[in-house]
Order: sequence, then C-alpha cells, then structure tokens
Amino acid sequence: MNTPSGENGFLYELEIEIEEEVSLVESSRPEEAMNLPVADWQFDPTDVEREEVGLRGLRDAVEALEGDHRPDDHRP
Repeated sequence: MNTPSGENGFLYELEIEIEEEVSLVESSRPEEAMNLPVADWQFDPTDVEREEVGLRGLRDAVEALEGDHRPDDHRP
C-alpha cells in the first residue's frame, strides 16, 4: 500500500488520527454514563457528544480537502 506524500500525506495521516479519536469517543458509551448518578460520572456525556460531533465535522472537512487535491481533479 502506498502512502500519499506531501500535503496529501498530511491529510491522510490527519484523517487516520481523527478516525482513531472518533473510535475512542464512540467506545466511551456516553449514553450509559447518563444512567448513572451524576456523582459517579467520570466525564460529562454531553461533552463527549459535542466532541464526537466536532470530530466528525473535522473528518468531513479533511475528506473535502483530499477531494480537492486528487490528481484526477480537472478544475479550470
């Protein structure tokens, strides 16, 4: 498997990092924490949901940038 280089390589690596962060957020199961008493929370489930939304938005932005830098892109 060839890893892209230059700016495309940076975007590729960034996307991998974001995917890992999204996986971590999903595995925290904030919906289960909401069923516990507030004193037992290790994190605020609402903050986890906000972080997930932000990471997904960031991932979408990286994918859009990757699409703008593909060699087969024939913009005028």
